[in-house]
Amino acid sequence: MSQSNIPTVYNPREVEDKWYQHWEEKKYFHAEVERDKKPFCIVMPPPNVTGQLHMGHALDNTLQDILTRWRRMQGYNALWVPGTDHAGIATQAKVEEQLAKEGLSKYDLGREKFLERVWDWKEQYGNRITTQLRRLGASCDWDRERFTMDEGCSKAVLEVFVRLFEQGLIYRDYYITNWCPHCQTTISDIEVEHLDKPGQLYYIQYLSKDDPGESIIVATTRPETILGDVAVAVNPEDERYQHLVGKKVVLPIVGRELPVIADDYCDPTFGTGAVKMTPAHDPNDFEIGRRHGLPEVRVMDKHGRMNEQAGKYQGLDRWECRKRIVQDLEALGALVKVEDISHAVGHCYRCNTAIEPMLSKQWFVKMQPLAEPAIEAAKDGRIQFVPERFTKIYLNWMENIRDWCISRQLWWGHRIPVYYCQDCREMVASAEPVTRCAKCGGAVEQDPDVLDTWFSSALWPFSTLGWPEKTPELEHFYPTSVLVTGRDIIFFWVARMIFSGLNFMEEEPFKGVFIHGLVLDSQGRKMSKSLGNGVDPLDVIESHGADSLRFMLITGNTPGNDIRFHFERLDGARNFANKLWNASRFVMMNLADYHEQAQGGDYTLADRWILSRLQNIAAETTGFLEKYELGEAARVLYEFIWSEFCDWYIELAKPRLFGKTTPEDRVTAQKVLVHVLRETLELLHPFMPYITEEIWQKLPHRGETVMQANWPCPQEKFRDEAAEMEMALLIEAITAIRRIRGEMNVPPGKKAEVLMVAGDPRIQGILERNQAYVQALANAEVQVLAELLEKPDQAASAVTRGIEIFVPLRGLIDIEKEVARLNKELRTVEADLQRIHGKLNNQGFLAKAPADVVEKEKAKKEELSLKAAALKDRLAMFETKA
Repeated sequence: MSQSNIPTVYNPREVEDKWYQHWEEKKYFHAEVERDKKPFCIVMPPPNVTGQLHMGHALDNTLQDILTRWRRMQGYNALWVPGTDHAGIATQAKVEEQLAKEGLSKYDLGREKFLERVWDWKEQYGNRITTQLRRLGASCDWDRERFTMDEGCSKAVLEVFVRLFEQGLIYRDYYITNWCPHCQTTISDIEVEHLDKPGQLYYIQYLSKDDPGESIIVATTRPETILGDVAVAVNPEDERYQHLVGKKVVLPIVGRELPVIADDYCDPTFGTGAVKMTPAHDPNDFEIGRRHGLPEVRVMDKHGRMNEQAGKYQGLDRWECRKRIVQDLEALGALVKVEDISHAVGHCYRCNTAIEPMLSKQWFVKMQPLAEPAIEAAKDGRIQFVPERFTKIYLNWMENIRDWCISRQLWWGHRIPVYYCQDCREMVASAEPVTRCAKCGGAVEQDPDVLDTWFSSALWPFSTLGWPEKTPELEHFYPTSVLVTGRDIIFFWVARMIFSGLNFMEEEPFKGVFIHGLVLDSQGRKMSKSLGNGVDPLDVIESHGADSLRFMLITGNTPGNDIRFHFERLDGARNFANKLWNASRFVMMNLADYHEQAQGGDYTLADRWILSRLQNIAAETTGFLEKYELGEAARVLYEFIWSEFCDWYIELAKPRLFGKTTPEDRVTAQKVLVHVLRETLELLHPFMPYITEEIWQKLPHRGETVMQANWPCPQEKFRDEAAEMEMALLIEAITAIRRIRGEMNVPPGKKAEVLMVAGDPRIQGILERNQAYVQALANAEVQVLAELLEKPDQAASAVTRGIEIFVPLRGLIDIEKEVARLNKELRTVEADLQRIHGKLNNQGFLAKAPADVVEKEKAKKEELSLKAAALKDRLAMFETKA
């Protein structure tokens, strides 16, 4: 193997596209059903077709890719199913934006033509994110890519709807939902972003009907909704209002008589303790209203304008109506006071419009019968959350779950398969199109709404494997092995997949739920367009390479916890890749005469040590992966590669590659280098697939690709605790000598005389047998002693593992110059200490300075005190004996 085909510098751009194209062309990611292999399956949380890769996607898919590549190398029948979500609101909004530029609306085209335009848009732009996932290195089975509105998934959606409908678990009713006046549809809770906004709290007086001297004061942030008030509620235990319960008060402006009702929901300590009831415009009021049989008066239309129920305010926008109502209340003397507050206001995540809780007729799924088995599956351990603390969060939500609103007022999506007879009003749910009424033969009309996007993604673990057909894939790969997802969608997606899988497959959809946190910016803030703090993964891949991005996202990552994005850590990951490349290049440059069949000599201590350490690292890496502690797995690999292999073993092997040694010794060093490097690359491959493939291919190897290599398993024949103990002792001693040389400014080229004193005969023997290692790596002439009769003058010393180390400095450095330098540095440090001491004794400074500034000064004082003590110790060393 010649040096010419090993580039001096690792260039990710030259490597990544080449290898990904090769892997995909060779179909290394593809999985057929192989019944003699144990299945491993992950379904990708489907990103929106409108989306582009962001750091959350990068983290989520890197974790999935690591697990899939690892299991594939372990010999599992590994399948990672990719796919995208049709993203009803977002995709329809994109196409409507295009139409608006043409001066058209969806109504100009009609439903059928509009949907044709959406499909055209999807074909043109919908593959953007899957192309970007390829750049990340995602080893998905792209032959099995799914889309929530492809033929198979759509069939599953319709089948599920009809079955739930026939089970009596789907119904239609009036209910409070999140309504977006701009998107003109209901939206799910996850699509509501709660933003802190400045606002006002208005205190309004409602006079008693029977006694004008008596009144109740309520507080509201939305005075425009008083037009829909139908009652005032108080806590039954609130003594202030007990005498009014059952009586009536008069609604200001409108004049409507409102009953005063008692309900435990009301908190006597919050606000005035009295709550206005607007069941058509507040979810809590709605629940109370249903309990007490209150009427539901809706005073706004779907555009957020006041309707005919609003009387003289009809036609006003809700914000303008608020201003007018406040003015009128003030004129009537009913406005008691107004307080400025900051409060969370729900906004549509797509258009940023303030959502309006609004009563409307929608389709719902009854959740209690579906939730009960899903609760039991988590309680009895059939589904395990990692970390375990998320089990409690999941259970708390499931045990308090409300019915699920599944209808959306859109055209893009799975249209609700319910048909209404135009003559006899018969209603039927059918997975197949219905053209005539089965009861009377009359014409039918299909429900205009579509299903919530989460309805289709709730079926993802089994619809992607072919359900409702009994496919070989469904039989072999279901239930899937693990779901990898962010902590922010446990309720909205994870829970729905669990109850859907249990209901339709009679088995949980996955065994484990691996929860990861969010990727925050360096200040710990969520990345967002409004803050302008987002980092584009594709820019990072372009500048640092996909492997560096992946490794940065993994290292320091613990299950369930958020991570901060630091460019310094990204640079560190790139430095690691370069370190690995340079070490590998060194190995390959010394293999020109290498032959696998050549006979080597005996293993040295260094050989036995590194081979034994490799077994431990293989075991640790596998153990951490089994526990989903991927960050820890990456850490042990990083430390082994950077320190033990690159910094120590390669240096220890150099004398046998370059020195006057036997051919057998050179062969042994080559064999160990190749073996350890190759297996290390195989362990690292799931984390950094590109660089490991590039190097592995250049090393002597068997097989076509590192991703099909056998996962390294610990081999007992290479375990050697004695070698590990001995080498650890030597490494500490060499490190101590190096530290002394550095601290004393000993020129690198000067050989030092070193005395090593070991009272323990066993340790003495280790040092004597391995003096060559110490001499080579510490640039020292070593003398090993059982005891020291007299401590040498002007010698730096250290103690490590029962070894006393002395390095006489005379002749190594200019002692007079060093003493002058140390004295100068000590004077500077003591001057700084005096200045800080003065500050901390200044009562004016302590009173005015922020607490963090004072703490920094105290920490600086501690640091300088330690430094001064160390400088004094060094100076004392140079004192000549009398």
